[in-house]
Amino acid sequence: MHLDAQNLFSDAQALTATANSTNHLDLQATATPAMSPAALKRDIGGGIDVPLLAQVVANFTGGTSVEVQVQVDDNAAFSSAKTVGSSGAIPVATLKAGYKFPLPVIPFGADERYMRLRYVVSGTPTAGAVTAGIVPGIQTNG
Repeated sequence: MHLDAQNLFSDAQALTATANSTNHLDLQATATPAMSPAALKRDIGGGIDVPLLAQVVANFTGGTSVEVQVQVDDNAAFSSAKTVGSSGAIPVATLKAGYKFPLPVIPFGADERYMRLRYVVSGTPTAGAVTAGIVPGIQTNG
């Protein structure tokens, strides 16, 4: 899998409690056409799916489950974050190195300037780490 540092949310980020991704993406402001009073609407991918990978890189132990949420906001502080996608809660017993959370593409509704992931952890895991980012494609064989 090819990961680009500029499109990386988390790099082997240890998760023992609910946390935001180490990094967020600044998608920049949309342009405003010269003859229009409003900025253009953001359309990530222009109708083409943009793959998003969130993969376990260190086995989770302890705890109950982990959910990966895709969040967007109009400010870098994420003071009014909007969740636009979710993996759903995945049981810790499933979270072994190599597991890919079911977030195949950046979801519709990711229309604001900033994007991050939020890891919602249930229980108290004692170990586990995730690497996540935008990728050119999701590897589906072994």
